[in-house]
Amino acid sequence: MIRLRTLACLAAVALVSGCPKAPMPPDSVLIPPDGKYDVEILRDEWGVPHVYGKTDADCAYGVAYAQCEDDYTTLEQGLFLARGKLTSLEGRSAVPLDYMVKMFRFREILDAKYETDLPADVRAIVEAYADGCNHFAALHPDKVADPSLLPTTGKDIVLGFMVKSPMFFGMDREARRLFEGNPLEVSEKHASSASEAGDTMAALPYEALRGPGLVTGDTEIGSNTLAVAPSRTPDGKTHLAINSHQPYSGPVAWYEVRIHSEEGWDMEGGVFPGTPVILHGHNPNLGWAHTVNSPDLVDIYKLEMNPENKNQYKFDGEWRDLEVKQLTIDFPLWGSIKIPVKREALYSVHGPAIRMGDDVYAIRYAGYGDIGQVEQWYRMNKATNKAEFLKALELQQIASFNIGYADKEGNIAYIYNAKFPKRAEGYDWEKYLPGNTSETLWTEYLPFSADPQVHNPESGYIYNCNGTPFLASAEADNLNPDDFSKTLGIETDQKNRGYRAFEQLDADDSITTEEFYQYKYDIAYSEKSDAMQLGQKLAELDAGGDPLIEKAQELIRSWDRVCSVDSTATAIVVLTLEPVVRGMVGKDDESLKKQLKLSAERLMQHYGTLEVPWGKINRLVRGDKNVALDGGPDILHAVYGMWNDEKGILEAVAGDCFIVMVEWDKDGNCSSRSIHQFGSATMDETSPHYADQVERFAAKDPKVVRMDRADLEQHLTAKYRPGEPRGLN
Repeated sequence: MIRLRTLACLAAVALVSGCPKAPMPPDSVLIPPDGKYDVEILRDEWGVPHVYGKTDADCAYGVAYAQCEDDYTTLEQGLFLARGKLTSLEGRSAVPLDYMVKMFRFREILDAKYETDLPADVRAIVEAYADGCNHFAALHPDKVADPSLLPTTGKDIVLGFMVKSPMFFGMDREARRLFEGNPLEVSEKHASSASEAGDTMAALPYEALRGPGLVTGDTEIGSNTLAVAPSRTPDGKTHLAINSHQPYSGPVAWYEVRIHSEEGWDMEGGVFPGTPVILHGHNPNLGWAHTVNSPDLVDIYKLEMNPENKNQYKFDGEWRDLEVKQLTIDFPLWGSIKIPVKREALYSVHGPAIRMGDDVYAIRYAGYGDIGQVEQWYRMNKATNKAEFLKALELQQIASFNIGYADKEGNIAYIYNAKFPKRAEGYDWEKYLPGNTSETLWTEYLPFSADPQVHNPESGYIYNCNGTPFLASAEADNLNPDDFSKTLGIETDQKNRGYRAFEQLDADDSITTEEFYQYKYDIAYSEKSDAMQLGQKLAELDAGGDPLIEKAQELIRSWDRVCSVDSTATAIVVLTLEPVVRGMVGKDDESLKKQLKLSAERLMQHYGTLEVPWGKINRLVRGDKNVALDGGPDILHAVYGMWNDEKGILEAVAGDCFIVMVEWDKDGNCSSRSIHQFGSATMDETSPHYADQVERFAAKDPKVVRMDRADLEQHLTAKYRPGEPRGLN
């Protein structure tokens, strides 16, 4: 054990002399040999990288280099995560996550399966992507936080998928609760809906994943996908809206990229920092959008422990020994000085387990041990028709995410993609389970065909906005929830966005391109929505004679349910309801009245009136840009903001962000338009592309995606190879 006096001396040395970084590995390790990759990066007028390579590996290398140029810091953060060293970067708040990464033995699993379970072409792209990261790091050592982590490897890239994927359906939330000593007799896996508890940013525990100011794990966010078949358009077109809702910065903020290889990889879409394949987007033949779903894919078992031996548990009438290990986390002390902190890790037949006092809880989740998430997305990227796309989904390596699909043949589909455990009937799988019987220990999965799916409905449209899969099209085309076992834990709720998508698509049997855009950018609340029910409740509260509350209630009663920039009633409604929707404020009368009073006082303090145009409150701020936004929480044009009391505004921090609107004409020709809430230079404040899309985003005016190289060449701001000066070389 290190003595306190020694620690004090080390700290003093650190304060006086500083703690230098580890030396960078030599260029011979980080920079690939000349000629290994043949790739060009072409930046369009918006700075979006279009990566053209001879092989798929060439493109993966170029994608990595381009991402690093625009945001190496966030990409490097993923390396800390994959290595179980995030604590050294983010401090003690990341200890539970580092412990979880090590407890689940992701690295050991990958080492055992990397050569056998990942095909050679997949290993080639992840290793090429790692090479691109290393090349950039070698040329920009000032951007490297910890050179000792270099070189990045292909395994690091795969680990990123393995670690993050289960977080999207809440595994980390359950594990962290146990780690922090807060078990529940009833798990909260389904206490909140997908958008409240599990969509992309809220699910991931370390602070940077939540974006600036997002401090609650119950933030109401979501995503949308809409698709319309030729049978419902006047001109035979097929439409697809790709519309995920993400934080505006951090490890799950979208980055736009275009990929074209001579081996047939031809995609436009969005990636997260550290992902070499497009996660959702389109190629000339087909496209898809993801929204987060909320299947029950995590089970917690309470083990029956031997009172005579704390390391034994009962299973099928016999005592079994727990496997006991000691894990070490490098805990930051002062500056770069760290001390090793050990914590016990346990393993039962169910999986990793955590001890709390005399109790032990084990965790089991769908897809544990899978390493092929990147392979499945890659196969989806390379699919040229619906049959190939569905074959990729049959891999079942991506354990969750709804899929909205469309293609040039006019096919559309909604797929509730989930890797369902094959569970025994007769147990309440939403509660903690008895760990003393093999009846609760599932070892198999249902096939992909068991997932709820709607293909080419008679209605000619599909939608999903994080709501139930049983409301995905017209009533006659929807699935029957009684046809699916309760053991699957499929959600049955619906969001405002879902209600509004249905109300608009179902009412229009001849949807033009302009109308499809209008429906995606809808800014109204449905009468059926929770927001409207809460709004009605606000209007009927007993004001207790308070004139400010009474005035606020008058405004609420006059509200037309539309969150337009010029609405003077939206501000009081949204400022009051957004904290309620996020779970920060209760829904009882007293809590609602208190929040309504607070919101009214804020408006009076900053504006001297309650009738403030929504555009003065709802703002998109980036660099020197500060523009008004339509939309609001749980609106199809979704905007989630954090109140800035100094400025008296809601600063948008999540919601609609990277959007792609795709269409195929009656002859199968593909075109698309896209927009990013900021710009392609996601973290470079000196770049002209740091905030150049802000005004178009606010105007709901997506830019043209230049899929044709000849067209692209007429709109370039840069053309270069990795390692060359960025310019029109």
